[in-house]
Amino acid sequence: MSEVIEAPGRARGDEGEPARISHWIGGGLVAGSSGHSGPVYNPATGEQTGAVDFATVEEVDRAVQVAKEAFTAWRALSLSRRTELFFRIRGLVDEHREDLARFLTAEHGKVLSDAKGEVARGLEVIEYCCGMPELLKGDFSEQASTGIDVYSIRQPLGVVAGITPFNFPAMVPMWMWAPALACGNTFVLKPSEKDPSASLYTAELLKEAGVPDGVFNVVNGDKVAVDAILEHPDIQAVSFVGSTPIARYVYETATRHGKRCQALGGAKNHMIVLPDADVDMAADAAVSAAYGSAGERCMAISQVVAVGDVADRLVEAITKRIPDVKVGDGMDPGSEMGPLVTREHRDRVASYVAGAPDEGATVVVDGRESSPEGDGFWLGVSLLDNVTPEMRCYQDEMFGPVLGVTRVSTYDEALRLVNENPYGNGTAIFTRDGGVARQFQFDVQAGMVGINVPIPVPVAYYSFGGWKSSLFGDSHVYGPEGITYYTRGKVVTSRWPDPATSRVDLGFPQTR
Repeated sequence: MSEVIEAPGRARGDEGEPARISHWIGGGLVAGSSGHSGPVYNPATGEQTGAVDFATVEEVDRAVQVAKEAFTAWRALSLSRRTELFFRIRGLVDEHREDLARFLTAEHGKVLSDAKGEVARGLEVIEYCCGMPELLKGDFSEQASTGIDVYSIRQPLGVVAGITPFNFPAMVPMWMWAPALACGNTFVLKPSEKDPSASLYTAELLKEAGVPDGVFNVVNGDKVAVDAILEHPDIQAVSFVGSTPIARYVYETATRHGKRCQALGGAKNHMIVLPDADVDMAADAAVSAAYGSAGERCMAISQVVAVGDVADRLVEAITKRIPDVKVGDGMDPGSEMGPLVTREHRDRVASYVAGAPDEGATVVVDGRESSPEGDGFWLGVSLLDNVTPEMRCYQDEMFGPVLGVTRVSTYDEALRLVNENPYGNGTAIFTRDGGVARQFQFDVQAGMVGINVPIPVPVAYYSFGGWKSSLFGDSHVYGPEGITYYTRGKVVTSRWPDPATSRVDLGFPQTR
């Protein structure tokens, strides 16, 4: 059922050779000159379908200089004109959402319905940015002092950059470039080298919408391109989503070079289930949140904390649902979960299941035994019981279709597990007790909290981000904090006096 998608930026090679995937600089495709490339696979078949060019330092600099030149005219464009363009962008993304989704399925492997959902959530951020005239309004105080008015304005930073992960190749870039462009910045995107085509297709849509050449650029690559972005003197801010070790590196390197940086790292999201919870609803939520998108989500529930006597009932309910999860090619409408993104990642995730019994965990369902046949990067869903905090399968962000269950006696023990974990991205609690739920949202140390909601990703007019080692920097992405991040404030104090009243006054300025 798999198909090779002819994505933008691809130049078909000789027969049997993978297509070449290039950069987008200054409003058009630019072939890489480094001689280095990375493989792009169809994870459902294991076939290499593309070879993506890796940018040199000079190519990154070219993209930055083009963006810098475009900034002057872009920031001077009126809010009404920029808003008009954003409504066009919104319309084109909506019109081509299935095309975008197909690129995601072809290169990431997620099922088509999940890919469409990703595009829809990214589209929400674009829609939020269509309200930029309201979002960028400042304040005004008339007659703050005699004859003096004071007002505040927000202005763009200049050239900004985004470094995005493989698991959401369309949505996460939209979280960054949409508010950045809406605020008047120009943008350089370095997408994941594993699935770059959605970003190039986005570039084509922006050009079709009328976004001027150079305002949005895409450079593909590896650490060379990342470091060139982090160290470039003309890039004012960097946004990043990825693993915690890389997020820390990105944040420290970018800030050392004088840039703003928001770097979102990894997660180990816990879902607490109390004895009074609706067990069927909690089991549905756990299966959905753990195995959706093959568990390759920073907001996936990877650890259920079962409190008291709910544990046996909950594990039984989850186990019953697992055979109904259909793992298969993402292009098959009947599939609910696709393959993992690479063979190496699949093998790494499988190693946690293999090693669980030696650590003392119980393998209730072994996904290695139910993986589809073929050369794709397949791994069925796994369920581990009796997982404890000292185990590797508890401590690490597995980023795959493996759900662990930890049993505790009390709510306080469950809360302590969440709060003592080094990650603080998202968490959830399932209960019928409103008082306990309210206390949980007051006490828990995480950036995003779900109450009977397993994946509490905020809507576009709130901001997304975690606490502790899940976030480096002070600002979350998109929403109000995204607007603040991509602008800087300026306060203007003005007076239009009668020249006859002007005099020298060496005293401290008065505000009366």
